[in-house]
Amino acid sequence: MASNVDIRFMQRALELAATTTALASPNPQVGCVLVCDGKTIAEGTHVYADRDHAEIVALKQARSLGHPAAGATAYVTLEPCSHQGRTGPCADALVAAGIARCVIATEDPNPLVSGKGIARLRDAGIEVTLGILEQQARDLNEAFAHFIQTRLPLVTLKAALSVDGKLAPPPSTRTRNQPHWLTGPEARAEVQRMRHASDAILTGIGTVLADDPALTDRTGLARRRPLLRVILDTNLRIPLDSQLVMTASTDGVPNQDLLILCNSNADAEKIAALEDCGVEVDPTLEVDGHLSLPAVLTEIADRAILSLLLECGSHLNGSFLKQRLVDKAVFFYSETELGETAIPFATGIPSPFLFEQNLRRTTRSTFGSDSCLTGYLTDPWPTL
Repeated sequence: MASNVDIRFMQRALELAATTTALASPNPQVGCVLVCDGKTIAEGTHVYADRDHAEIVALKQARSLGHPAAGATAYVTLEPCSHQGRTGPCADALVAAGIARCVIATEDPNPLVSGKGIARLRDAGIEVTLGILEQQARDLNEAFAHFIQTRLPLVTLKAALSVDGKLAPPPSTRTRNQPHWLTGPEARAEVQRMRHASDAILTGIGTVLADDPALTDRTGLARRRPLLRVILDTNLRIPLDSQLVMTASTDGVPNQDLLILCNSNADAEKIAALEDCGVEVDPTLEVDGHLSLPAVLTEIADRAILSLLLECGSHLNGSFLKQRLVDKAVFFYSETELGETAIPFATGIPSPFLFEQNLRRTTRSTFGSDSCLTGYLTDPWPTL
């Protein structure tokens, strides 16, 4: 049974790990706390650009502060690695430092190495306690866990819906190139947080033409790499003066954060014009004249994208769901009622309320006057 002391220090390690959102990918978010005689002597997190893993950062900090780690307890949110990557094995570093105990929230989700770091610590005579605040640690790294086991991004479908489960008013009542806000500022701020925590965001040309979205991360928080914005545009209809294209470069320097997928018959001059604007265009992912969604996910995964957020219209929502390509769903419900003629949340799946019955491990929360339902269609940690 977990002690209050172990829980307190692991909570701190998880807090540290959470500070690396958008800074650690494609590696996991990890926090480490070194404790001696009930007091913290050093802390560490992993930031991809700095190479060192959280355990190494904490050990170096302890040395710099004159605190020997020998006899200390290490609280780590993820099993210390046992293999040589960009850095050496963290399990070996902990052994060499002489720690007496290691408290670990969860095993490494990589089936090729899971458990090996724990075994190395125990073989060295270090006491290992496993499973402290395990679910919180797994939630923090669900995208990494899914990617390392499937080599595909964790796909989250996000939708803002009316109280009667509709996605948007009928097109005849809409103003072109103007978004229709269903939810309030608190829910929209949460969506920005979701974007910040994602490596990529995807929508279709229908949404682009209807709303002219920018699809940017507007949290103002630091990112290691730009949010990759992916647009499915089979016939390359995106306007050159759309917000997406206009924000694809800064001062003429391409950010490489806008990827448009189209078919092989797309106009060559339009492709060249988009590329001049700093847009990457890929016309190679079609099957029988249509974009292949599984191929799209593979292409995204090949770019080391761990997490993909869908902010799509009814057609693409339905296509991703019918092909069972969605792993997680987040529905924001407003108090607005749109009526029977409004656009359904997903083509072929007119009622999100029936669809919710397929979700597992659901949670409910509120943002201002709006409610939110989160649930899973797949388990990001299926092998453990």
